[in-house]
Amino acid sequence: MGTKTIMILAATALLGACATEQAELEKPTAAGDTIRFSAGPCFGACPSYTLRVTPDGSGLIEPQRFTAVPGPTRFTVTPLQYRRFRAALLQFRPAQGTVKRIGQGENCTRFATDMPGYVIEWTRGDAQPTRLEFQSGCMDAGYGKLRATIASIPKMLDIAAMVKPTPAKGK
Repeated sequence: MGTKTIMILAATALLGACATEQAELEKPTAAGDTIRFSAGPCFGACPSYTLRVTPDGSGLIEPQRFTAVPGPTRFTVTPLQYRRFRAALLQFRPAQGTVKRIGQGENCTRFATDMPGYVIEWTRGDAQPTRLEFQSGCMDAGYGKLRATIASIPKMLDIAAMVKPTPAKGK
């Protein structure tokens, strides 16, 4: 193997390590939940990503499809933004350490297919995570406020420009 090839492989490995290291948030020092929010894919060009926000105000967005950011991107939120985010989701939070699913055939009668799914997870220290899984195709009137809250999250956290849908490559 030539010196040039070895240098290219070494540089690729170092860049890969940087990308992996960037995708983690520091353990929060402030009391409170780290909130993870995931927007899943749909049948169209819906932005698909995962974000995490700590009570310290650290944020990380990890895009999957149709977002404006090319890879894991850090952002910050103010204490007020974090409190609003936490408070907006509080009314939908299941009991501590449990998982609640809202989806077709479980607790939803009016359902549209091909819509994104959302997962909200609250973690604190070593406690069991609390998780809400919502299939947004659930059109029951009782979930209207949850759909509206989910739609407001990018603006609430001031990341709307990062998750703005982008056209598929080659189209």
